[in-house]
Amino acid sequence: MNRLAEEKSPYLQQHAQNPVDWYPWSEEAFGEAKRTDKPVFLSIGYSTCHWCHVMEKESFEDSEVAALLNEHFISIKVDREERPDIDQIYMTACQVLTGQGGWPLTVFLTAEKKPFYAGTYFPREGWHGLPGLMDVLQIVSRKWRADRCALVDAGENLAQVIQPHLEDNRPGTPSEATVHDGFEQLRDAFDPDHGGFGPPPKFPKPHDFGFLLRYWRWTGEMDALAMVERTLTAMRAGGIYDHLGYGFSRYAVDRKWLVPHFEKMLYDNALLALAYLETYQATETKWYAEVADEIFHYVARDMTSPEGGFYSAEDADSEGEEGKFYVWTPGEIKRILGEALGARFCRRYDVTEGGNFEGKNILNRIRDVHEGVFAQEAGADEELEEARARLFAARERRVHPHKDDKILTGWNALMITALARGSRILDNPDYLSRASGAAEFIWQKLRDEKGRLLARYRDGEAAYPAYVDDYAFLVQSMLALYDAEMKPIWLQRAIELQEDQDALFWDEAHGGYFFYGLDAETLLARPKAIHDGALPSGNGISASNLMQLGRLTGDVGYARRAEDLLGSFSGEVKENPAAYTQALSATLAMRSPGRQVVVASGKHPDTLRSGLRCLSRVFCPNTTFLYRLDADGYEGIETLAPFTAAMDAGEDETTFYVCRDFACERPTDDVESVLTRLRS
Repeated sequence: MNRLAEEKSPYLQQHAQNPVDWYPWSEEAFGEAKRTDKPVFLSIGYSTCHWCHVMEKESFEDSEVAALLNEHFISIKVDREERPDIDQIYMTACQVLTGQGGWPLTVFLTAEKKPFYAGTYFPREGWHGLPGLMDVLQIVSRKWRADRCALVDAGENLAQVIQPHLEDNRPGTPSEATVHDGFEQLRDAFDPDHGGFGPPPKFPKPHDFGFLLRYWRWTGEMDALAMVERTLTAMRAGGIYDHLGYGFSRYAVDRKWLVPHFEKMLYDNALLALAYLETYQATETKWYAEVADEIFHYVARDMTSPEGGFYSAEDADSEGEEGKFYVWTPGEIKRILGEALGARFCRRYDVTEGGNFEGKNILNRIRDVHEGVFAQEAGADEELEEARARLFAARERRVHPHKDDKILTGWNALMITALARGSRILDNPDYLSRASGAAEFIWQKLRDEKGRLLARYRDGEAAYPAYVDDYAFLVQSMLALYDAEMKPIWLQRAIELQEDQDALFWDEAHGGYFFYGLDAETLLARPKAIHDGALPSGNGISASNLMQLGRLTGDVGYARRAEDLLGSFSGEVKENPAAYTQALSATLAMRSPGRQVVVASGKHPDTLRSGLRCLSRVFCPNTTFLYRLDADGYEGIETLAPFTAAMDAGEDETTFYVCRDFACERPTDDVESVLTRLRS
């Protein structure tokens, strides 16, 4: 066992029995590099990463590779999901050097943490044009001994080169033209046959769907809605969706969404649940809501800890093979279901003797979509539903993929948001209970004694100062919980978190939020970004949060900060707006008149929620709801939102005050008239 045995990260623990003398990222490791006059070998990955497993098996479990590393390098392992700050800096270095990135990320550093050479996956020996790790280690170690100054200089130069990439601020004025350009770029990249944007591999990027839905609502542009519907339908029919156990895999390697990279990430499923919920609101098509229900069922069954938090991910591999847990042959299916039902199931889910994935079959219904017979109503065919349940039960007896059971604040917050909105839109109190339970878990377990938010919890330990994404996503989730449960405590917590975020991350000189806080470890650079990746950017989400906080509280300071934030990056966004769809959504919110609906009521909160069900199903992203309720635990909204102080229920049990930018219409007790205004 090496030093990683003492770490909580599942990824680091996977490497605890390697013959490599690994260190976790620490001053001890870099101090040892200085003392022994050795370069640092930095390897960054995560526990459900397929090629990380491959590189470990080929190289880090190999005694010859370990001997080279132990003799000539100080070797450091980093879990990118625990330390995205470190990953972001050295991934940028890799992209600058090679033009590409990915995991495992392999970087050679000086003892001063400056990178001089980088790559991603290296096979043990050279293969298909890739240099072999054995060769690379020998070349770097010889160069270090013979011409160290050249490597040190290269590290100094690269450290200077990557800083502008990480700290880029190109200010300007957020404009409607940029929003329109972003839509046009997405339309140009759209795949009309199979949905999605650009060539494979295809990633879902649910924040693109959120922007397109808002663009449709703002402009009436039907192509925006059609692109969302086409993509969500194709994804649900494709192999990227688990047709037996539910939930989406991380991405598809082909145009049709057939062959996934089989790992399932918590954040993808949270964001996609939200996309399906909003599309249900926009279209009133029931099956979108059913997909969200299925995702929530998967998360409750497989991804929820006994304490109420949500696990991070499930691996693509089981028994050393990618996808083995998920694929089928016709013979396996017929043995479980019988010949007749088995043959019918195989026809429906495209299971053939030839297979569609390495001789076996990924279940899918892509053909049904293209033939126009895709049954969008879940459970419409009782016989096939029974068959699906029997196959799922049989699959449960297989060896399951590894589960990364660490609890990450930001990813949990995304699922809390999805569940909270699901509870309101679908009128499901269980979703609200799960969302509020997870939020309470984070509030109690993932803050230090001073109230500073932390990033990761596992095995009773919370660690690492939280990043801007954690704060932004958690503020968003608290606002969603307030909207769903109507208790002012959630709005109060959102305000407290936003104040902490402003104090720890705001760039007073140039605007925008840095990625890590001023109280965290100082690295080569302090990144600040607004571009979206697999996750929406923390700055983009923060801009939307600030707009919403301003409309909820009446405090114009929030809106001014949102405008400053978007302005500080708008020159960058203007260059390629489709890469910044979360910022575009925030720009739409800023450009559109905000509507507030204050609901004053003496009814029991549960009764009121049922009465507001029709309002909850309307897609009106620029409308905020506030609640003045006469019930224990629901008091005090007038302190947080003073403009509501004079708004009471009067003689009626429930009175609605509909306002546009705080200019209010005559109050009404007619929920149908409010519904009409929300749809306008």
